[in-house]
Amino acid sequence: MSAPLAPQQNTGGTPASATLTIGVVAARTGRLATLGDPLAHVTGLLRPALTRLVNSGRTHPVRIVARDSRSTAEGGRRAVHELVHVEGAHVVVTLAGTQVLPAVADACEEAGTACVSSTFPWQVYYYGRGAADAADADDAVSGPAFRSTFHFCWGLDDIAEVFADLWELAGGPARTVGCLWNDGPQGNWSRHERHGFAPAARARGHRLVDPGGYREPGTAPTADHTAEHTADRTPERTADHETDRTADLPADLPADLTAYADAFDEAGADIVTSAATARDLAAYRALAAERGRHPRLITCSRWLAYPPSVAAVPAYGPADRPAQADVATLVYWTPFHPYRSSLDGTTAAELAESYEQSTGRQWLQPLGLAYALFEVAAHALRTAADPTDRAAVAKAIARTRLDTVAGPLDWTTGPVPNVATLRLAGGQWQPTHRSHHAYDLAILTNRTVPHLPLTADLRFTG
Repeated sequence: MSAPLAPQQNTGGTPASATLTIGVVAARTGRLATLGDPLAHVTGLLRPALTRLVNSGRTHPVRIVARDSRSTAEGGRRAVHELVHVEGAHVVVTLAGTQVLPAVADACEEAGTACVSSTFPWQVYYYGRGAADAADADDAVSGPAFRSTFHFCWGLDDIAEVFADLWELAGGPARTVGCLWNDGPQGNWSRHERHGFAPAARARGHRLVDPGGYREPGTAPTADHTAEHTADRTPERTADHETDRTADLPADLPADLTAYADAFDEAGADIVTSAATARDLAAYRALAAERGRHPRLITCSRWLAYPPSVAAVPAYGPADRPAQADVATLVYWTPFHPYRSSLDGTTAAELAESYEQSTGRQWLQPLGLAYALFEVAAHALRTAADPTDRAAVAKAIARTRLDTVAGPLDWTTGPVPNVATLRLAGGQWQPTHRSHHAYDLAILTNRTVPHLPLTADLRFTG
């Protein structure tokens, strides 16, 4: 890894100014604790290194303070309250959590404190928090929907484009694709007819077979878990899918996906796309195998940022393979990406190596995004008209254009206000002969990221 950040020297003899605080909300306990590992690792790397910033010739001490979201929306809100009102955070950064991330962003918006987040499709972040396009709003007003909260990520349409590339790589154009989508935010936003995955996939000429949302074990039903669910209804965020709550099915049991396998068989779908948990993905693969059905390819956009493991969920099949084996997914960051940090020149490869050496575990895709969060926060504190003024920090983020270890980010030309986008490639978790990794994320398509090298050929899922 590159040399750590050198303390930035004051210039012109100007005395040091007020301490600037970067707040971090990361899951360290609860069901999302593993998802919090990348942000926790990066926080540990930068806390002793990012200790000073210079703004307009004045040196400001910097402190990084973290709070545990406890993997719940309420825990995320409490964390923001402590960071803002107790620790005096001038900017907050966070990753991950279908219900936790919006709760953190909303709490920061209410507090008037700048927040930067990622790893959440931007349509879900933006429209799911109540924003509307001018053409969709009943009483549209000028200006951004949010003043303090900012996001960078890919879109559901970007996922559809990458998956369509993979489907066509597996079987040519105009595929019939079975949709294994739940009745929660992941599934409802995927099928949304204006802002979701479905319209982009259909525009590529693919036929989607969607039997409707299935109920995930261990979750409460959502407001739109009804037979009358319509595609143009905005999915509601009424159920907290990341809290421990009593439901009809135990959380350690897979969903009953028989009706979905029936529908896919009847339609002749030879490709399946999903936003399922690893447990439910394993259940579907086992069910299909029992029927002698082996999809040419399965694509999945959820939980696939993490290496396949039979320790986390039950294996499937006679070979005890992990659910994610040979499943194709989106690729947003790898050690092969040719990016460097704006803070200290750390490369993607060096960041991945630091994680593996520190934890003894395989690198994770969210690492690059976690590091970029701090790059954006530091850039805003350096360039704000007054870094101690939270409104000024938010305005600095809104005009940010920055090359980061996660790639170029630009909030001045986003698809909607307060959003910057990332480009996606297509990949697949394939077995590897490397002694310390059982599976590697192979890069199969790079149409929108041509500078990212392809590393393998596609393997059929079956």
